[in-house]
Amino acid sequence: MPARNARLACLVLVATLAGCAAPRPAISPATQDDIVRQRANDVLFRALGLVGTPYRNGGNTPEGGFDCSGLIDYVFRDAAGIALPRSADAISRLDAPAVARDRLQSGDLVFFRHGRGVSHVGIYVGEGRFVHAPNAGGTVRLDSLDAPYWREHYAGAKRVLL
Repeated sequence: MPARNARLACLVLVATLAGCAAPRPAISPATQDDIVRQRANDVLFRALGLVGTPYRNGGNTPEGGFDCSGLIDYVFRDAAGIALPRSADAISRLDAPAVARDRLQSGDLVFFRHGRGVSHVGIYVGEGRFVHAPNAGGTVRLDSLDAPYWREHYAGAKRVLL
């Protein structure tokens, strides 16, 4: 019987010590940067894969077509697991860091104003270009921020991939 008690005491000790395992170390900044970069790449590849999809007002699927905010929500939800509001203006009001135009990074959201509020949103891909669903009769496409219309209506940018 003493051997059985010794084995039982050993099992209790092992179980107790197993619960005292060291906590997981925090993700280092370099690793966090790598994660953000990978998420941005996932967003870009998903968005670029939708170029040519027809525009549809209120659309939010590749099968049914996209409007601008439907495209943004679909891409970020599908590629990064981030749900976004359903209008360009609401997306522009997210509590996310604003980004200066000369500091844009791939995956940042770019906003455009027509009238008072933000009326259009796209995904910055780099080299001055962005993906968006521009208008009825059109398709998801790449455009330049420096094209006259987009330059004139540019309203700012935000970074939601952190």
